Amino acid sequence: MNVIVITGASSGMGMEFARQMDLAFSNIDEFWLVARSRDKLAQLAGELVHKTRVFAMDVTDKAGMDRLEEALKEQKAIVRILINCAGYGIMGSFENLDRSQTLGMVRLNCEALTDMTYRLLPFMRQNSRIIQLASSAAFIPQPDFAVYAASKAYVHSFSRAIGAELKERGIYVTSVCPGPVDTPFFDIAEKDGKTLAVKKLTMVKPEKVVDLALRDSYYKRPVSVCSLPIKTFNVAAKIVPHGLILKGINILKNMTI
Repeated sequence: MNVIVITGASSGMGMEFARQMDLAFSNIDEFWLVARSRDKLAQLAGELVHKTRVFAMDVTDKAGMDRLEEALKEQKAIVRILINCAGYGIMGSFENLDRSQTLGMVRLNCEALTDMTYRLLPFMRQNSRIIQLASSAAFIPQPDFAVYAASKAYVHSFSRAIGAELKERGIYVTSVCPGPVDTPFFDIAEKDGKTLAVKKLTMVKPEKVVDLALRDSYYKRPVSVCSLPIKTFNVAAKIVPHGLILKGINILKNMTI
């Protein structure tokens, strides 16, 4: 049985991946949708043409992950594509953020993504794909977004590294690094802080990010960066010393206060 597994499928980028892939992948037997909200997953499943399985679970919970892994074994599933979209970010000064929420962000964005990748790799075959949702926040350290940016830097680095390792097996990994995307992400992220207005000027629709990510994955590209401003930012982050960029961020921040 050929399956696609999507985490964070109940909203935002994960939901968009499911919708676009439903129309494009006729050789897939089932979509396996993973998120905490059973109702939202069931609603999405009802929209899809493909047969779906809903796993209403927290990917940071070992028992839920064990059940998912056992289901793969029982169904003798071949994971053709794993898409790790589950994650969240919180803005604000590090010392003022809620500690449990901050540590939860690390567990979800880094540990759970790593665990999911580790557990599903044995079910992958030649030409399987892994799409990891990183962020342009991975390119540089980001004051008032410190832990989120660090977590996405981990995802980006991890994805590039295992992509190099898995290439010999014919398994291809793409790190998706969008800038701001028009999803419910900011409903949570801006609870304790606000993003720079200039960042929101670069906001794009999730449909555009997902379309490019799928094409980049198809062409075995290790990184997918959407929109000219974010591509320019990516290049600048490689050339300009990060200390200078951080000074520029502080200047922009002070101008908005």
